[in-house]
Amino acid sequence: MGVFDAFMISLSSVWADSGFAAFSGGNLVMILVGAVLLYMAIVKEFEPLLLTPIAFGCIIANFPCTGFMEEPGAMQLISYGIKYEIFPPLIFLGVGAMTDFGPLLANPNTLFLGAAAQFGVFISLAGAMALGFSAQEASAIGIIGGADGPTAIYMASKMAPQLLGAIAVAAYSYMSLVPLIQPPIMTALTTKEERSIVMEQLREVTKFERLVFPVAAAILISLLLPPVASLISMLMLGNLFRESGVTDRLSDTAQNALCNIVTIFLALGTGMTMNADAFLTIQTVEIILLGLLAFAGGTAAGLILGKIMCKMSGGKINPLIGSAGVSAVPMAARVSQMVGSKANPANFLLMHAMGPNVSGVIGTAVAAGTMMAMLNR
Repeated sequence: MGVFDAFMISLSSVWADSGFAAFSGGNLVMILVGAVLLYMAIVKEFEPLLLTPIAFGCIIANFPCTGFMEEPGAMQLISYGIKYEIFPPLIFLGVGAMTDFGPLLANPNTLFLGAAAQFGVFISLAGAMALGFSAQEASAIGIIGGADGPTAIYMASKMAPQLLGAIAVAAYSYMSLVPLIQPPIMTALTTKEERSIVMEQLREVTKFERLVFPVAAAILISLLLPPVASLISMLMLGNLFRESGVTDRLSDTAQNALCNIVTIFLALGTGMTMNADAFLTIQTVEIILLGLLAFAGGTAAGLILGKIMCKMSGGKINPLIGSAGVSAVPMAARVSQMVGSKANPANFLLMHAMGPNVSGVIGTAVAAGTMMAMLNR
């Protein structure tokens, strides 16, 4: 055998072992999907902190022959964090440390708006079951309507791990598209006069109330719904760090360093579930459409209850704050402020909208816990 023949055999062997030999059209499509998501994140600035690692995870998930999911290493460790629900509770710790429950405590009635916004979850659940999804799969799909990415991932990993990639992408995509999706629904369901209502300034919440709330909420919800005890407990622990006044270092770590690190791992691991075989199915299209239905339904339900509360209060409540009942904190509250200020430049709804917004975080977790408790019997 000549030198040239030996070289060609070696080259053929290298090619056979490379990713190019196993690269498929499906892999190419998913890499292009990842590129589109990167464009949305970097150029359009749609939730770039989340969408950038998700998009890059989608790209690397479609490199054949890497052994990411089979061989011990950093990538497998990240996938374990998704599979065994490690990252969502840690994200909730950071969310709790960043969340001010003061607007909710100052106006507890807004809790009902956060609850009403979960109606979209059950609309989508019914739609998913009508399309042939199992009850467990439908419950995981429905939670997209809460616009809460970590809860959607937590729910999917427990109830429908095979759908995790599609559910996570739908949840985070709709979170990032809140400023585009919600305003048309808000203007369609409210009048200019309703959108112009100026609400009274919220009362000042005492420190005692701020300290009691996270402890009481953790005890009550965790005992009532054990399946979501890890999420609620970490959310309330983070908030206790924030409000205690004696754990500033822990609060700062939870809000910044820890939350940023876990966000990278959670989003990257989510993207890594988007391989071509699992993602390029008709079910993915159905999940994305059902997620849109759930999100739109939740927004509409919050607005409708807001209109009812407006009538019952004699015009003191601006129904726009009802749309903030979804869990996209604080973006949904900012959209309420934006639409309200367009109708009346003197309107300042942000703090009022934060009440239903933060209650939506709790409401989505409660909805997830309720479905898990019912379906896991």
